[in-house]
Amino acid sequence: MEVYNFGAGPATMPKQVIQQIRKDLPSYQGSGMSIMEISHRSKIFEEIIGTAEKDLRELLKIPNNYQVLFFQGGCTQQFTAAPLNLGKKYHRIALLDSGHWATRAGIEARLVGMDVDVLASSKESNYTKLPIIKKKPADTYDYLHITTNNTIEGTAYSKLPDVGKLTLVGDMSSNFLGQQYNINDFGEVMAGAQKNLGIAGLTIVIVRNDLLSNNENLPSMLDYQVFAKNKSMFNTPPVFAIYVAGLVLKWVKSQGGLVEMEKRNQTKSNLLYDFLDHSELFTAPVIKSDRSLTNVVFITGNQKVDQDLISQAASKGLLNIKGHRLVGGMRASLYNSMPLTGVERLVDFLEKFEKNQRGRS
Repeated sequence: MEVYNFGAGPATMPKQVIQQIRKDLPSYQGSGMSIMEISHRSKIFEEIIGTAEKDLRELLKIPNNYQVLFFQGGCTQQFTAAPLNLGKKYHRIALLDSGHWATRAGIEARLVGMDVDVLASSKESNYTKLPIIKKKPADTYDYLHITTNNTIEGTAYSKLPDVGKLTLVGDMSSNFLGQQYNINDFGEVMAGAQKNLGIAGLTIVIVRNDLLSNNENLPSMLDYQVFAKNKSMFNTPPVFAIYVAGLVLKWVKSQGGLVEMEKRNQTKSNLLYDFLDHSELFTAPVIKSDRSLTNVVFITGNQKVDQDLISQAASKGLLNIKGHRLVGGMRASLYNSMPLTGVERLVDFLEKFEKNQRGRS
């Protein structure tokens, strides 16, 4: 039985990448060492990380005045690192509250002494739409933090908010490489790898050079300047995760780059949203203009029906469609590696499930 993983992350991986990893595990490029054994100081790894950065710069059109940094851990760590590195002038940041991860970013910034102002929130609508800035923010913040795609709530920015001259910092974890943005619009972009870039344990930070500064009292492992000077090798980096990311980047390039990835994600999400919008059982609560291409949230309004659906879906090889515990219902994550056939299978299953439900009523 063909299995399709709709999990929000760690997420499905390209089959070609899995096959290449299997090939490289015993001996990488005839070295006699597994890819998991090579030194981060070796020429082999220098080539791996160098090529990964080159391909990432090409795919995202990253200008030369931006650093690409490879960090250990998850993106949540950057909720601490970003304010410590960028919050130097005013010690004050702005935030658009679009859901759980935006809220977490604010919490972490406050823990390191930042004043955090929520300029707009969509909490009252249960985050079924994006918050709207009613006027341009004052130039008295070090930056404004947004979550470009809200994994849990199923919203995403197709057009970035107008922040004037204010530096924009974007948590792009769940639509990184899956939706096109102009890097020049951001002072910093952060993204965990386990959605569209590979496996957990690696986070990418793309930061503009003029935002870097010497930080005398900042722990080295959180210091962007230290990582930039040491080319992300201040200590042992997550070698295997960077290797996997490099393979995924090659795969994205071979598939047509971000233009093709966004096109495919639009096609997949349109197919599912179209079914949901015409369904009498299911509801997609997010307003159409703010819907995510990569995380589709839907509900029935009946917890028992939801549980039956999730169980039956798993028996058909449609895995991990249970919604986040904070939201409930269902969620289908349609990252780059999810093929159109997987979404077609899901829609076909949902249609049959709905017919069976009507037959019982």
